Amino acid sequence: MGANASSIDSKSGDGLNFVPLKSKLDDIPEACIALVLSYLDPPQICKLARINRAFRAASSADFIWEPKLPSNYKFILQELLGLKDAGVGKRDIFAKLSRPSSFDGGTKEVWIDKNNGGVCLAISSKGMAITGIDDRRYWNHIPTDESRFQTVAYLQQIWWLEVDGDLEFQFPAGIYSLFFRLKLGKVTKRHNRRVCNYEHIHGWDLKPVQFQLATPDGDRARSRCYLNNVGSWVHHHAGDFVVKDATVPTKIKYSLTQIDCTHTKGGLCVDSVLICPSSLAKQLRSC
Repeated sequence: MGANASSIDSKSGDGLNFVPLKSKLDDIPEACIALVLSYLDPPQICKLARINRAFRAASSADFIWEPKLPSNYKFILQELLGLKDAGVGKRDIFAKLSRPSSFDGGTKEVWIDKNNGGVCLAISSKGMAITGIDDRRYWNHIPTDESRFQTVAYLQQIWWLEVDGDLEFQFPAGIYSLFFRLKLGKVTKRHNRRVCNYEHIHGWDLKPVQFQLATPDGDRARSRCYLNNVGSWVHHHAGDFVVKDATVPTKIKYSLTQIDCTHTKGGLCVDSVLICPSSLAKQLRSC
């Protein structure tokens, strides 16, 4: 009533000054804003930080971001990336880790999911052991912007297909899924246009390929499927494994094979292996 009366009186020229009400958002203490933000997901926090200075300042509080970082974030920063976290805000650490960072000579990348802080890994074809990879009659490493590593292993023709890999990594506790990213056909450029070359594709409809993974803790998985993803990249699910102790590095062995020597096969692009929390893997499953 008083504010409204002042406004009316001011307009009528009685000498009273109209005093506008403060924005309610500006009245909220920064500590209260930070407490509310701590219950939100990172994308929501970043969106609200754009409201005003108070929200932006509150969003940088360490107690908001520390629970959202994975339990192994110091291992990733210090052991893999050679970075120190002393004096660095937890929000800045989260931002750094949410962008893919390479390690192990550029053959691997690690990052955390922006929504829930889950740890993800990618291993390039050059980080795996591929039978016959040094013989250009069978395999070639070809450059492409379709890979996060800018190169893939391309199989022209072979009797014995075997791609093996192993990893030792300190994962947070949880369930993880492992995928091979594969495609049939080689992309080339013609007149500045992408063209898929199907010349060498053969043999994949005769026998399925086999994916395997194993850990020393007894997790073993095996799956089979026929490859038919001509011209498109597909994440083929090899299996899942469980990490119980986040303080101990987990050792994983994985493979892709088709070792039936009754026929040759070719035209396959092997890009990478992806490891991510199973909660993030549902949209990737194909077989």
